[in-house]
Amino acid sequence: MPGYIDGWSLENLAKRFERFGREECAGHNLVYEPISLGVANDPAVLEIAATTPQGQPAPNLLYAVVHYLLMKGIEHPLSAFYRTFSLNPRPREEAYPCFHDFCLEHRAEIQQLLASRRVQTNEVRRCACLLPFFGMAYAQGQQKPLALVEVGASAGLNLLWDNYGYDYGEYGRYGVLNSPLQLNCEIQGEPRLPLPAKLPEIAYRVGLDLSPVNLRDPDAVLWLEALVWPEHLDRMALLRTAAQLAQPHPPELIEGDALEVLPQILPSIPPDTTLCLYHSFTVNQFSPGMRERFTAIIDAEGQKRDLFRFAMEYIPGGASMTVTSYQAGQKTEQIMASCNGHGRWLKWLANPG
Repeated sequence: MPGYIDGWSLENLAKRFERFGREECAGHNLVYEPISLGVANDPAVLEIAATTPQGQPAPNLLYAVVHYLLMKGIEHPLSAFYRTFSLNPRPREEAYPCFHDFCLEHRAEIQQLLASRRVQTNEVRRCACLLPFFGMAYAQGQQKPLALVEVGASAGLNLLWDNYGYDYGEYGRYGVLNSPLQLNCEIQGEPRLPLPAKLPEIAYRVGLDLSPVNLRDPDAVLWLEALVWPEHLDRMALLRTAAQLAQPHPPELIEGDALEVLPQILPSIPPDTTLCLYHSFTVNQFSPGMRERFTAIIDAEGQKRDLFRFAMEYIPGGASMTVTSYQAGQKTEQIMASCNGHGRWLKWLANPG
């Protein structure tokens, strides 16, 4: 196996695909599980995947690119293994030879897309995991309107959480009960925060992204759909409904590096609001140095005004929910919950760290 291509160590790239298959796909009956294990042992496809920009999750990006090309209408036997195209897909264990052939047949198109596209999902069900924390910020901020800043906002669908309904099973329904978009989430463990009986008022909202998604561009929306795993038709349906709901009045999105843009917009946020900075599966794409700079920017702002930072970021098996609060210049930080990466459940920790 060659050593390095486009800055990637192919040995490390192979390990990423193997880990993706064994940890992120295992137990979910996903076609990406056997495909991942196949890629990990296939130098030809690894060389194609090495076009992935540094910092991007290579398996997610490669699979989205292939999915996108199939959704664009390229005919190939591989589509028969994807639930997106067949309600009775072929056995997933037989998929890899077709995936290998597809990648080699469309190598140039795949590499061009790998170099130009980004993993920027809009998992709107994550809003159900974030809602209790927005309610906390509203209550602790003396019910001042919230100012929302989402880093890594993609199309900004998770900025519009006050337009959705929420179903927490035995813990009740909240939000806009007649909204076309209803999100269900299982609450596990003893709830540590009350769910807001009334959604907080929003006075300001903006999203930051390196490459914002224009919801009025059908091809851009198709890319978001391609990022959804083929078996997750419910996630696809939620995404499409949220996109349709947002199209008439999409949120403000600013293109650029958050480390550069965030310091520029912070002074313009109304002072009589409770500032909530949040991100989901975004900082995991930052280098260690970028993470330090990002935190330093927020720490500096926390010395000027009260604010909250809500971080939903990857841990094996899902994500952690970390809350950082700046009150009167004092910073506190704790992991309050874990959750499913797609927002299907929220588990409160008995002893937050």
